[in-house]
Amino acid sequence: MSTETVRMPATTAFGRGHVHAVAGCYFVASFAALGLPPYLTAILPELGDRQARWAGVLYVVPTVFGAVGAPLWGRLADRYGRKRLLLRAQLGLAVAFVLAGWADSLATFTLALVLQGILGGTFAASNGYLGAALEGPALSRALTLMQGSARAALVVAPIVVGSLSGWLSPHRQYAVLAALPLAAALLLAALPEPGPAVPEPAAEPEAFTGEPPLVSLRVLYALEFAFVFCTVISFPYLIALVDDRLPGTSPALSGVLFALPHLCYLVTALAVHAAFRSRPLTGIALGFACTALGLAGHAVAYSLPALIAVRLLLGAGLTLGLVCLSILAADCARGRAPGGMFGSLEFFSKAGAVAAGIAAAAGSARFGPAAPVLIGGTAAAATVLTTLVPPLIHRTRRSR
Repeated sequence: MSTETVRMPATTAFGRGHVHAVAGCYFVASFAALGLPPYLTAILPELGDRQARWAGVLYVVPTVFGAVGAPLWGRLADRYGRKRLLLRAQLGLAVAFVLAGWADSLATFTLALVLQGILGGTFAASNGYLGAALEGPALSRALTLMQGSARAALVVAPIVVGSLSGWLSPHRQYAVLAALPLAAALLLAALPEPGPAVPEPAAEPEAFTGEPPLVSLRVLYALEFAFVFCTVISFPYLIALVDDRLPGTSPALSGVLFALPHLCYLVTALAVHAAFRSRPLTGIALGFACTALGLAGHAVAYSLPALIAVRLLLGAGLTLGLVCLSILAADCARGRAPGGMFGSLEFFSKAGAVAAGIAAAAGSARFGPAAPVLIGGTAAAATVLTTLVPPLIHRTRRSR
C-alpha cells in the first residue's frame, strides 16, 4: 500500500456512509437480543418452567457472559483484524439465535443464551472497528450514533416482537430473527478493513488538542460502570411502578413511559454532542445530576404529568451521560489499540448492568417497586459528589 493511501484523510477513506452502515447493522442484529428478553416469562413455560421462575436469572445470562468475553475478543480484534472479529460477532449471534429458537429444553435454551453472550459482543466489536478508522470528534459522533442505534432498537424491537407474537411465539422468533445478524454480516463483509485513524482537518480544534486525555482509563471505566448502573436499575420494575402509581394504565401507555428517555436521546443526542464536545466533564456531571433528580422524582410522582416530567428529566440525564461518555471514550482511544479498550469498556458496562439487575431485584423484593429508582438516584448523586465535583472545582480555580 502506498504512503499516499495510508495518509488519506479519514473522511475520504472511511466516510459517513460507512458509519451509518455499521450502526444500521448493529440495529438490526440487536433486535432479538433486545426485543425478546422481555418475553422470557412467555417463553419459559414452553420449555418446562411453568412459573417462569428462571426468567430473572436468564435475563442477565447473555450480559454476564458477554462481559467475560468482551476484553478477549477486543484484544483478538487488535491482533487479527477488527472487521474479521466484527463479522465473527454477527455470525456468532446468528448461531446462538438459531439454537435458542429450536431449543426443546430449558438446558438447551440456557446454553444458547450463554453462547449469545460469549459469541456476540456486536456493540464492542462495532466500536472497536470504528475506533480503528476514526479519531477525535468524528469518532465521538460515531459512538453517539451507535448509542442512538441501541436506543432505537430498545424502543422498537419489543413492539415488533409483541406484534408478531399473534402469528409466531417469541420462542420461535429467535430462529427467524437469526436472519438479521446474518444479513448484517453480509453487508459488513463489503466494508473496508479500517486502517490507522487520521485526525480530521481542524473543523473542531477545541475538542481534541493533542493534550493528555481528560480522564484516565480507570476513571472512564468507573464512570461507565456507575452510569450504566444508575440508569439500568430503573428498567426492570418500571412497569410495576407505573401500575402501582396509576392503576389501570394500559400496556401501551406504560410502554411509552418506558421509552421516553430513549426517545429523548434519539431526538437530542447530536445537538448535545455539538454543545458539549469541548467540555464533556461538565456534561457528564450534569448527566449524573439530572439522572439523580429524575430517578428520585419517580418516588414522588403520583400522576401522569409528574411521571412524564421525571421520565423526560431522566432522558436528559441519559442523553448527557451517554453522549459525554462517548466523547471521553474517543478522547481516551487516541494512541491506543481500540479493540482492547472498547472491549474492556464493554466489560464494565455489562458489569454495571448486571449489578443494577441484582440491586433492582433485591431492593424491589424488600422495599417495593420504588426502591430501584431511589437506589439509582442515590448512586448517581454520590458519583457526582465523589468523582466529578472535586476535579471540576480544581479546574475552575486553575483557570482563574
